[in-house]
Amino acid sequence: MANKSRRDFMRNSMLGLAALPLGAGILSKTAFAQELPRLDPSASNAQALNYVEDASEASDHPAYEEGERCDNCMFFNADTEGCQLFPENSVAPAGWCQSWTAQA
Repeated sequence: MANKSRRDFMRNSMLGLAALPLGAGILSKTAFAQELPRLDPSASNAQALNYVEDASEASDHPAYEEGERCDNCMFFNADTEGCQLFPENSVAPAGWCQSWTAQA
C-alpha cells in the first residue's frame, strides 16, 4: 500500500511541475495588464497621433472612419489593453488614434 501512495505522490508532483510554466504565464499576463498605466490623451505622444479615449470624439478627424476603435486595431493587445504604438501604457478599448489599422 505504501508503494501506491508513493507512486501517486510522485505522479501528482510531476504533473504539478509540468503545469507550473503554464500557471506562471497566466499570472504574469494578468500582473502585466495591471502594471500598464492608462495613456493620458494630453501626453505629447498621444497628441502626436491624435489619440482619444472615445472614438466618437475623433469623428471630425479626416482619417477617422465609423467603427474604428482601439480594440479592433492590429496594434491593440486585448490581454493587456496595450498598444504597440504606446508600449508604456494601456489604451481605452473604445479609443482611437490616427494610426488605426485594421486587424489582419
